[in-house]
Amino acid sequence: MEITKSFLCLISFAALLLFMTSVAEANIAHHHEFIIQATQVKRLCETHNSITVNGMFPGPTLVVNNGDTLVVKVINRARYNITIHWHGVRQMRTGWADGPEFVTQCPIRPGSSYTYRFTIQGQEGTLWWHAHSSWLRATVYGSLLVLPPAGSSYPFQNPHRNVPILLGEWWDANPVDVLRESIRTGAAPNISDAYTINGQPGDLYKCSSQDTTIVPINVGETILLRVINSALNQPLFFTVANHKFTVVGADASYLKPFTTNVIVLGPGQTTDVLITGDQPPNRYYMAARAYQSAQNAPFGNTTTTAILQYKSAPCCSGGGGDKKGISVKPIMPLLPAYNDTNTVTRFSQSFRSLKRAEVPKEIDENLFVTIGLGLNNCPKNFRSRRCQGPNGTRFTASMNNVSFALPSNYSLLQAHHHGIPGVFTTDFPAKPPVKFDYTGSNISRSLYQPDKGTKLYKLKYGSRVQIVLQDTGIVTPENHPIHLHGYDFYIVAEGFGNFNRKKDTATFNLEDPPLRNTVGVPVNGWAVIRFVADNPGVWIMHCHLDAHISWGLAMAFLVENGNGVLQTMEQPPPDLPVC
Repeated sequence: MEITKSFLCLISFAALLLFMTSVAEANIAHHHEFIIQATQVKRLCETHNSITVNGMFPGPTLVVNNGDTLVVKVINRARYNITIHWHGVRQMRTGWADGPEFVTQCPIRPGSSYTYRFTIQGQEGTLWWHAHSSWLRATVYGSLLVLPPAGSSYPFQNPHRNVPILLGEWWDANPVDVLRESIRTGAAPNISDAYTINGQPGDLYKCSSQDTTIVPINVGETILLRVINSALNQPLFFTVANHKFTVVGADASYLKPFTTNVIVLGPGQTTDVLITGDQPPNRYYMAARAYQSAQNAPFGNTTTTAILQYKSAPCCSGGGGDKKGISVKPIMPLLPAYNDTNTVTRFSQSFRSLKRAEVPKEIDENLFVTIGLGLNNCPKNFRSRRCQGPNGTRFTASMNNVSFALPSNYSLLQAHHHGIPGVFTTDFPAKPPVKFDYTGSNISRSLYQPDKGTKLYKLKYGSRVQIVLQDTGIVTPENHPIHLHGYDFYIVAEGFGNFNRKKDTATFNLEDPPLRNTVGVPVNGWAVIRFVADNPGVWIMHCHLDAHISWGLAMAFLVENGNGVLQTMEQPPPDLPVC
């Protein structure tokens, strides 16, 4: 009997040890060092001192498993203040690591450092990281790939390889100066000079073909393209000549697979697609170009390319000339028209969560938020050169007629945590102050000048939230990619025109809506999102067109602590930057 008890105790101890070992192995801490520095980068025949991470453009790819912890020490050796945002990471109770400047932290000053520590829980797919200070994310960005936990697999066929595809924008100038000039003049910022794929403009731009990104593939091979729109100001179409995509995920959440020839991503969004080497061995262009929904607004009408290159393509071993009738020049795909909103709508309406979604059915907080641009009259003490917007005005933007102003002496989260008065108020309106024909063509000019303020909206822990995001025709209607920090949300419906609660509520998908962190609110239309406020902290919601952020197209939620440690924000880390 004693032997049996001892044996059982030994077995139990061994099982516990094995469990603890497996848990430890499953929750690995990945340590990285990001050195922010100026690096000479040559594009479009010109060399610029660009701000980079570790001298790389784009920056390093981080690969983790669901459940792992990231510890990233950021050392600022550049001449600008900087922060790093981990786009799409839930940051459960770790808001101090979220990264937006003056929202969750003060910036990392030149010569200083800060270590971001957080765990990625319950998310799998493609996320990314980028600077969240000024326009530094033009060159400071990279991919964050979240694999299934060790011992688990994808809910689709296992790909032979993962290939990050980062779509970006390049200015033949210092992006920080481009933003500063826009703020000084009140005009729209200069558009970029090129789009890029993994940092390279591609064959269709000057001085670029020798460095065009090449993605190799074997006949019969399936690879997982992890596509990220890291451009500052432009939604983009993306396609590959003669190949189909199977869409399997977006924003680190799995989807019911569907097939398409083209995908579209707003800035901030990610899409995972499977592509199979099922075409004759050759070279095929991967191409991206603008989706432009704002009428009469300038945009870059160029096309960036990379090459999907079959390893067995006869053209690719020695180069030069045709072999066996196969051309060296890659095959070019057809891309949608720049203003092809129908293709964008068909694509976004194809998204369904892989499994039945846990959508909140009952709602505690119901918000109706108008989003759009505006024009401020030229202040009397400004010279005309500081008012170069339409008809001598200055561009602005707002949500519910409030143009968001960031503080400069404290971050919002620090002010909240330490009870510092006078930094923000909690009176962000739950609906617009004036009801009007939001998408109409005759909007009163009195609505063009929003109020400026640092207004937050307070949410109790656990409250069930619905937000109607309504585009407006003030200045111009536009597709706005709205990103909410600290949360994923369900997109339960979208449509065109003015949201009609009686009619449109019947169209809500409460069974399998997609779970995202950035929603493209349709041009001249609306989108409805739902989430549960289960992550305490201060979380900014903003348009991911960076020109619009600087104009004030943002607001923030203050989510209160709940009960107990697991519903309470962690204490600030000792190395949190001071203002």
